[in-house]
Amino acid sequence: MKILVLAANYPNNDGGISLYYIHTRNMYYKKQGIDVDVISFATPRSYKIDGINVLSYDDFKKRKDYDYDLLVLHAANLRNHYLFLKRFGKKFNKHVFFFHGHEVLMCSKVYSKPFAYMQRKHKILGKDVYDRIKLLVWHRYFKKTNDKNYYIFVSKWMKDEFKKWVKIGERMIKNNSQIIYNSVGEEFIKQHYNTKTNKKYDYITVRGNLDGSKYCVDLVNKLARKNPSQKFLIIGKGRYFTYNKRSDNVEWLDENVQHEDIIRYMNKAKCALMLTRTDAQGLMACEMASFGIPLITSDIPVCHEIFDDFKNVGYIKNDLSKNNLEDIYKRIVKGANQAPNKYHLDVTGGDEIAFFERILKK
Repeated sequence: MKILVLAANYPNNDGGISLYYIHTRNMYYKKQGIDVDVISFATPRSYKIDGINVLSYDDFKKRKDYDYDLLVLHAANLRNHYLFLKRFGKKFNKHVFFFHGHEVLMCSKVYSKPFAYMQRKHKILGKDVYDRIKLLVWHRYFKKTNDKNYYIFVSKWMKDEFKKWVKIGERMIKNNSQIIYNSVGEEFIKQHYNTKTNKKYDYITVRGNLDGSKYCVDLVNKLARKNPSQKFLIIGKGRYFTYNKRSDNVEWLDENVQHEDIIRYMNKAKCALMLTRTDAQGLMACEMASFGIPLITSDIPVCHEIFDDFKNVGYIKNDLSKNNLEDIYKRIVKGANQAPNKYHLDVTGGDEIAFFERILKK
């Protein structure tokens, strides 16, 4: 099997880790004997990383042959993926779309209201206009080309939102779609939470972007104020604490850290605190839970879909009506290091390959 993967960006040999979850999949495919090429729309020149050929769009356009069994598209956008499909789509018999989140949502209706310091009225209006156009374009495209399209959703929530906003009915995608969760990083499977070390922190929160209101750094800060005797660590870049007072018992690390560093910090904490207002899956929280650390997340439907199989995960209301962090922790600490393999790559990646193989038999 030979596949071509389209990505807006891609990890590189200069330390760039953008959209690493796509690379994780591709490396697994390659180990299973699948030939993988990638087009990164962000790179000006082609390169190879971990045995994967990454092509610039300009270099791909020079090609004369398109000998691929499948075209795989992650988080498709109009500027890159859609224009590629308009130009080259007919050269590929089967298209597999992975839906991860914002690409098929009316973001202002689905995501929580931005923090006040992030609100720019003209930008919000512009994003709304773009989203309406985006949803209309994809609706028309999917209806017109459905006979060659296949759809993978990273959660049931994501599938339901896709149908709602793209206005595609279940009947149209019933036989050509599947829910397959994102896999966690290999480090979080090979290593396990150390329950025996002395803990410097009671709760740890790790976010790539503190400025996204859906990631609830404001609620973590409020919980810290409500629990002054406990120590909180927040890791992630952003301007939230430039505009909002940080609780005295919160230590903030203003940087994005690698997986190995995240594991090191988790082993210094009693519990992970990963709240969310909206999330398709919440990969970082999945990685923490799979690693085995006790984890508290938000009591919203998508989190129950993702974590109800985990004995080391508990839930708290986002309105913080019950300040019961310690009670939740006591209930879930017994489940530390008892996480299922639900998000292991050999499970999720295996499901993806099986999906590809079924497609090719049609």
